[in-house]
Amino acid sequence: MGFRSLRSCVEALRAEGQAVVVDHPVDPHLEVAEIQRRLFRAGGPAVLFTRPKGSAFPVLINLYGTQRRIERIFADTLDRVKRLVELKIDPAAALQKPWRYWRSPYDALSMLPRRVRSGPVMARSIPLSTLPQVVSWPGDGGPFITLPAVYTEDPNEPGTKHSNLGMYRVQLAGNAYEPDREVGLHYQIHRGIGVHHAAALARGAALKVAIFVGGSPAMPVSAVMPLPEGLSELTFAGVLAGHRIPMIARPDRPSIYADADFVIEGTVMPGETKPEGPFGDHLGYYARRHDFPVMRVDHVWHREGAIWPITVVGRPPQEDTLFGWLVHELTGPVIPTVLPGVRSVHAVDASGVHPLLLAVGSERYLPWKPSTRPAELLTQASAILGQGQLSLAKYLFIVAEQDAPGLDAHDIRPFLGHLLARADWRRDCHFHTETTIDTLDYSGSGFNAGSKLVVAARGPAIRELPIEIRSGGSLPAGFGNPRVCLPGVVAVEGPRIEPRPVLESTGDAATWAPAAGATWSADAERFCAAIGPEHPLRAFPLLVIVDDSSFAAASLENFLWLTFTRSNPAADVHGVDAFTQQKHWGCRGPLVIDARLKPHHAPPCEEDSAVSARVDALCAAGGPLAGLGL
Repeated sequence: MGFRSLRSCVEALRAEGQAVVVDHPVDPHLEVAEIQRRLFRAGGPAVLFTRPKGSAFPVLINLYGTQRRIERIFADTLDRVKRLVELKIDPAAALQKPWRYWRSPYDALSMLPRRVRSGPVMARSIPLSTLPQVVSWPGDGGPFITLPAVYTEDPNEPGTKHSNLGMYRVQLAGNAYEPDREVGLHYQIHRGIGVHHAAALARGAALKVAIFVGGSPAMPVSAVMPLPEGLSELTFAGVLAGHRIPMIARPDRPSIYADADFVIEGTVMPGETKPEGPFGDHLGYYARRHDFPVMRVDHVWHREGAIWPITVVGRPPQEDTLFGWLVHELTGPVIPTVLPGVRSVHAVDASGVHPLLLAVGSERYLPWKPSTRPAELLTQASAILGQGQLSLAKYLFIVAEQDAPGLDAHDIRPFLGHLLARADWRRDCHFHTETTIDTLDYSGSGFNAGSKLVVAARGPAIRELPIEIRSGGSLPAGFGNPRVCLPGVVAVEGPRIEPRPVLESTGDAATWAPAAGATWSADAERFCAAIGPEHPLRAFPLLVIVDDSSFAAASLENFLWLTFTRSNPAADVHGVDAFTQQKHWGCRGPLVIDARLKPHHAPPCEEDSAVSARVDALCAAGGPLAGLGL
């Protein structure tokens, strides 16, 4: 039941035409990653490269690249996981529909990891440098593990019961890391490993870490699953894998996943950090070089016939988009039980996940007294922003289900249309300043530092959303080329801002965003002042200042990516006829978001033209990748 190894999974997919083997040599430096990006865009198969340059281990890409393939990999278990989730929501369902849930108690037993004395993964010990050195983007600081399952145990209560399994970035080489002895361990705030690290620091002890690569395809999925604190990801992995996860228990060391293809084990010493990065990350920009914990490597193990799986992140959509889809499939129904009154929440992948949340809530307060003023929606917004990684959101747009029964937060176009038709900018903007945002988001005022904007809208529509710009009206010097992106939304090109950003670290404690009086802030205020009562753009509730309005208007994905990755609400949200009353900010005209690329932003990820040309040749007629449709 389920796949216990990557090789058995690849063989099954190959027999069904969903995986292919390529024996031609490929370069792990940039080539493999570019092929992966093309495969994902084309909906192509998983590919096993048997001859990566510089390593004896085959490299597997695009394993999770299509919804169909994910459903095939977990065909035996997805429905069982969903049934367990249903019972979590409503335990009485087992009595009402016993035929549906008869085997759920047996499935629950598979959640418990199984202790073993040995396993395939400890077949051989190798130097760290013999692993495939995959580099994804030209500006990356070195090779990274992109599908790790990083395992730690609570120093105060060792064992699998209080363990954490997370997907944290691991830099294999480069920077100041000692070759074959050290790796960089990048984890962000609101991650379970931080609890274990804090406990180790409190004891003055090293944190013992084991990094699993490969094994059951369920392990990476479980590592990214947003589970409640205290519930080990290993238990979830058991259900999704269809078998109890075998863990090799050892005295004074973390347990080791017996069926992994590779395990890197080591220690993080108290107070020891080194510069990690840069790395092209899931927002579509480079995460700069910063100090993060360094892990001293004690052993690297691998099983016979081991396969090195990788993924590539960058501007969405990428393969990790499908991880988000699966997380929603499995955990979406639980949302109303965790957040009372909230019907759906969507972390928008096209915006880089954390920058934008859409939510459908409810208004049940004072049902005998109809109102258009958000009330319960604001309570629910606070609850959403208090949930783990959801707290990293910069923008949260929330509407009431009573105004549009059936509206789902995952239906982005109708959701935005619904909100923009109802939002009253005089009242419905609620800012959170001097707070935390995603570690990888450089639009804010410093490391993990930025702001949030909650827009809560309810009641009947207060405006029609225009889809064409009327003639007439002028724009200030430096502004032009307005383009309609969505009904009610216009992108306008603003003055270019120089210089462009660099990849060097500006320091963990530094404040890298200039004060509010920066030149671009004055540009935005000048633009707002020009949108008078008769100006054609006044009819649009949302105006976005961008570097390239044609690009912004070309697709919904472009609009979402530019608008919400390149703006920090407190600094970059402006308004026509803006005012402040009793500490509340609002505007009587359109809301304006300045989404130009600014000097303190990280640069976007771009492919190397020479590498692209080499991959073109591999994909051309007669080339080794010609049959993949790339």
